[in-house]
Amino acid sequence: MLSYFLRRLALVVPTFLGITILIFAITRFVPGGPVERMLANMQAQGDGAAAMTSAGGNSALSEDQIAELNAFYGLDKPVIEAYTEWLGKLMVLDFGESTRYYEPVTDMIAERLPVSLFYGGMTFFISYFISIPLGYYKALKHGSVFDSGSSILIFIGYALPGYVVGVLLITLFSYHLEWFPMGGFAGDDYDDYETFVERATDVMWHAVLPLICYLIGDFATLTMTMKNNLMENLSSDYIRTAIAKGLPFKKAVRKHALRNSLIPIASHFGNSLLFFMTGSFLIEVIFNIDGIGLLGYESIIERDYPVVMGIVAINAAMLLMGNIISDICVALVDPRVKFGA
Repeated sequence: MLSYFLRRLALVVPTFLGITILIFAITRFVPGGPVERMLANMQAQGDGAAAMTSAGGNSALSEDQIAELNAFYGLDKPVIEAYTEWLGKLMVLDFGESTRYYEPVTDMIAERLPVSLFYGGMTFFISYFISIPLGYYKALKHGSVFDSGSSILIFIGYALPGYVVGVLLITLFSYHLEWFPMGGFAGDDYDDYETFVERATDVMWHAVLPLICYLIGDFATLTMTMKNNLMENLSSDYIRTAIAKGLPFKKAVRKHALRNSLIPIASHFGNSLLFFMTGSFLIEVIFNIDGIGLLGYESIIERDYPVVMGIVAINAAMLLMGNIISDICVALVDPRVKFGA
């Protein structure tokens, strides 16, 4: 397994470079940019100023000033040269400086990381610790009222995007019933609370509706994957043979069918690492959660390319490492996998 891990780790480097080169090139060739955004804002301010419009003043910058701005933001260099410079800074974990807030991108991401880690961790653990037992029980009770009723709810949840559910939840439970807050990670009185229990209660009260939106998609996928694979293994010849030889049904399920049914779940395990970083752009926008998802959304809208590239680089690295972790998890669950054999 060590040799396999080292080979996969060696493939991470060219794959990571390919992803970052593609995204970096896109940020350079798409219309708009920090300079264009600045000019648009200046034009809007100039149009709103009666004195300038009446005098026929021009708020646009000269070509020399635009060239200086492009040089300031590093947009005057060729793509390859600019990418090489950015990659060199990335090696020392320097993501550059935001073109919107003029703050280090590393500090901006680190400031919002605890929020994303909270929602990512909660989504990850709730999804797996509820979906696997629920799928296991649904497979054993296939065709029952519980199985049919829960399947209807699961498929309805799977069919609705998380952000649509978020709008419905805010409208019903926050606006009409006023049971939960409209959004945010914590309330305005959070700093006034003195005990940990009060602060934790406030955070969880704000997290109920967003967590439902985060969970609804993956929860349905994991539950039905677990149920379908367990049912397939229960109908296999080796399970019928084990029961025919006198092995109790529940023991045959736990010792043989359950482990084989976890193989598809294990292959999805590493990819879930992205939960801990990005979450969902739209869900964080709807609930006004100041996490990395909202930061990425605002950076794309405002053409804040250093922040966009920093988030993309972190996500790409986590996704590639997550694929390796998935392979290792499959090897631990599936005894048929022998790396290097």
